[in-house]
Amino acid sequence: MSGSTPAVPADKSKEKAANQIPEPRCVLIPSGEFWMGSDEEKNAGEDSAGRDEEHPLHRVWIDAFEMAVFQVRNRDFALFLDAISHPAPPHWNDTAFNDPEQPVVAVSWFEAAQYCEWLSRQTGSRYRLPTEAEWERAARGDREDSRYPWGNEPPQQWPEHVRRWTGKSDGPLRVGEGTPNPFGVYDIGENVHEWCADWFDKNYYARSPERNPQGPATGVRRASRGGSWRHQIKATRCAARSSIPPAFQYADYGFRVVREVSEVSVCFAGTGSA
Repeated sequence: MSGSTPAVPADKSKEKAANQIPEPRCVLIPSGEFWMGSDEEKNAGEDSAGRDEEHPLHRVWIDAFEMAVFQVRNRDFALFLDAISHPAPPHWNDTAFNDPEQPVVAVSWFEAAQYCEWLSRQTGSRYRLPTEAEWERAARGDREDSRYPWGNEPPQQWPEHVRRWTGKSDGPLRVGEGTPNPFGVYDIGENVHEWCADWFDKNYYARSPERNPQGPATGVRRASRGGSWRHQIKATRCAARSSIPPAFQYADYGFRVVREVSEVSVCFAGTGSA
């Protein structure tokens, strides 16, 4: 903007509104390399081994970023809906899905991306959806040999999964009630499928770049990660991939945000941020 352009007076009401928007609690996911994907073969009727779209196993470098410790909750999404007068997603008033501490569901990829843009404007921080590579890096918790965010025990043998998910499930659980993974992220790999930024291509790993892969340039379906309350087994392996068209609004789909960090902030960061 040139120096001759008159300054625009600050909109105090917008500033006040911005100050009332709480930033998500995030934890630092440090930069580093990890093995992405799987080299295991799929066995019929089994979810403990890799699928074709998870091959080949490949080395990936990810720059540091921060990830929200919780999936975006109904109470978070309500602020966005009110601020821009956006229609509520399906199931918004359904008692199985409308607890303020449950993750928001039935949000399309476009709405999730729009929420990130809105949150960025309100807070001055840069929020977005994670890439598939960032999501898998965070889910593994710096333990590359772990199939699941908690380790290698199958869900049916992991006591917390049994405790949390035994019995009928009519909707997702309230966020943050389980044990976080080693990075401090809650519910990753379970509760709801989480949208990722990438377009989906089952053959992408064969040509994926080694540093900060962003997914293919175009596509028909958007990538997602994690398990959901709707499935018989509610949690997925860290390497498991999924996808649906971006306009779909499914009752077992939600999202979590990541926050970009500068090199300076990474140098001085502690174990997390509020």
